[in-house]
Amino acid sequence: MTGWATSRRGISGCVVAGGVCAALFAAVTTPILAQEPVDVELVLAVDVSLSMSPDELRIQRDGYVAALTHEDVIRAIEDGLYGKIAITYFEWAGDSSQHVIVPWTTIASAEDAERVASRLTAQPPGSARRTSISGAINFARDIFAESAYKGARRVLDISGDGPNNQGSRVDVARDELVSKGITINGLPLMTNGGAASSFSIDDLDNYYAQCVIGGPGAFMIPVNDWTQFPEAIRRKLVIELAGRNPSDFLVMTAASEGKYDCLIGEKMWDDRFWMWNDP
Repeated sequence: MTGWATSRRGISGCVVAGGVCAALFAAVTTPILAQEPVDVELVLAVDVSLSMSPDELRIQRDGYVAALTHEDVIRAIEDGLYGKIAITYFEWAGDSSQHVIVPWTTIASAEDAERVASRLTAQPPGSARRTSISGAINFARDIFAESAYKGARRVLDISGDGPNNQGSRVDVARDELVSKGITINGLPLMTNGGAASSFSIDDLDNYYAQCVIGGPGAFMIPVNDWTQFPEAIRRKLVIELAGRNPSDFLVMTAASEGKYDCLIGEKMWDDRFWMWNDP
């Protein structure tokens, strides 16, 4: 008995008394479960702010469904070292408006992709006020931290139709996530439609290049018309999942120098609503 008590005192730093040391001992000796290896941990973050119409929101959802189930995307998944990826899909708007539609799940076959697609089509997308790319990036940071997978690569794929106008600085949020070894790729939607297009900027692609995307091999594919959206999503996913060099494709990579005013969205919002209190 003495030897057992000494051993437990050495592990937990306390004398055996009641259930306290027993709980500490159990915590110390409980094995840590290994994370499931996958080729890519992919987080899809999709803008559903009020700047997009219901038809545009539907086009987005349909585009992701078509891309995830496309044979080129399935082939890119199956050709990976592990032949599977882990994926999460959430929709975002303002700084505190994020809604997970598909929690972490694996795709290793066309059947798996169809199951994910069925979740995306179960209910129509909603929408919310404001545009907080930084809020979406910070939310994705927490999603990656909670992942039960270990991806050879970790990628945040973020789409949006306007600059950040709420929450923390987008370039600061980007740099923090990139410092964790996570790549941020972008899909700037330069369609200038919806109910709040007055907050759009003509060079959203440059904004994304300077302020949003980052990390190893970061790239983006601008969308200038909604008819381009399905193909852009499919091409983007193939590059991300296959680990291809984005310079081999007609895409824009991250800018080497940050000369863009990454607070342009916040300034536009303040200039228009300087007389109103933000709720």
